[in-house]
Amino acid sequence: MLAFVLAGSESQLISLWKVDDNATKDLMVNYYQKLKNNKGRSAVLHEVQKEMLASEDYQHPYYWASFIPSGDWSAMDLNTSSKN
Repeated sequence: MLAFVLAGSESQLISLWKVDDNATKDLMVNYYQKLKNNKGRSAVLHEVQKEMLASEDYQHPYYWASFIPSGDWSAMDLNTSSKN
């Protein structure tokens, strides 16, 4: 993880155990879609995890509880325009 920080990564989303691929894909897609709303990264992760808990397919914590935040978990600047 130190290598990611040294390479310039502001934050990481870490899984503590091997998780189902489809559940991870759904979590990540939902996570990145919600980041566009200018919410903090930690708040978005919590929101997505609560949604998975309420879902029929991914209710069991195995699918969503392994993910933890590390680093800067404030809102991201998603402005993709070049800064010249």
